[in-house]
Amino acid sequence: MSKYIFLLIIVPIIGFALWFYGLTGPQKLNFADKAYLIGERQFAYVNKNIEFGDTDRQKLDIYWPEQKGTNAQADGKKLPVIIFYHGGSWRDGERAGYAFLGRALASRGYVSVIADYRKTPDVTFPAFVEDAASAFVWTEKNIARYGGDSSNIFIMGHSAGAHLAMLIGLDHRYLNALGSDPSKIKGIIGLAGPYDFLPFTSDAAKAALGEWPKPEETQPITYARGDAAPMLLLSGTDDTTVYPRNGQRLKAAVTDVNGDAEVIEYPNMDHYGIIMAFARPFHGYGPILEDSINFIEKHR
Repeated sequence: MSKYIFLLIIVPIIGFALWFYGLTGPQKLNFADKAYLIGERQFAYVNKNIEFGDTDRQKLDIYWPEQKGTNAQADGKKLPVIIFYHGGSWRDGERAGYAFLGRALASRGYVSVIADYRKTPDVTFPAFVEDAASAFVWTEKNIARYGGDSSNIFIMGHSAGAHLAMLIGLDHRYLNALGSDPSKIKGIIGLAGPYDFLPFTSDAAKAALGEWPKPEETQPITYARGDAAPMLLLSGTDDTTVYPRNGQRLKAAVTDVNGDAEVIEYPNMDHYGIIMAFARPFHGYGPILEDSINFIEKHR
């Protein structure tokens, strides 16, 4: 009998361990965020797999506030919107893994959009930037149905996603080509983003951007302008994947032309810690969520 009891205990544990091991890093964060029992619970409505293009990667998920089972938008008041583009070296990642970030923002009174995009090796630059712009335009046209204010949209990205966000915010050709006005962007939040990284040194950057005949056109810093939306550039001092100098250089280029850019660097934080801090078990890593919200409230 003890043998069977042992099997009933150990087999599920092994099965769970194998399942958890197979998750991506963001999916592990999402699981930990949902399972975390300490602190205030987060409530959010969600609508998933909304198409903004023709391929499976051109989809987005929307999270909007719910308070203890009651729709926070029952009074019809429109809320600020945050569009998030995930990282993954223009090659990896999926929007579903970042549900923890969608819940975190929605629980604080914002409508959050987690947008996916096409990646290498299926496409190269500028296809994924065009997808980021398309997700913005879809949001601008449709977010009112989810309680969002289409005149109050912020964009945010981590790593490669910050590169996309910054390009559509600075190089107006992407949104203009879709009939949108870049001035509709109220603010840009970049988390550990690459903005000035020529020459390409990583295999991922070479595969995603290296075929473009004018490499400088892949760099957000090329388009630094004074009339761009205000920027918040966040980095960890221990980030050796995307060095903090990217944010420092972009801030200098933007402020040199009378633009609005702020840099915050978090001591002892690396490239992944800055996104982990949005998940409830890791809020103590640093005030990234709070600093992002303060920026949004300042510019909304």
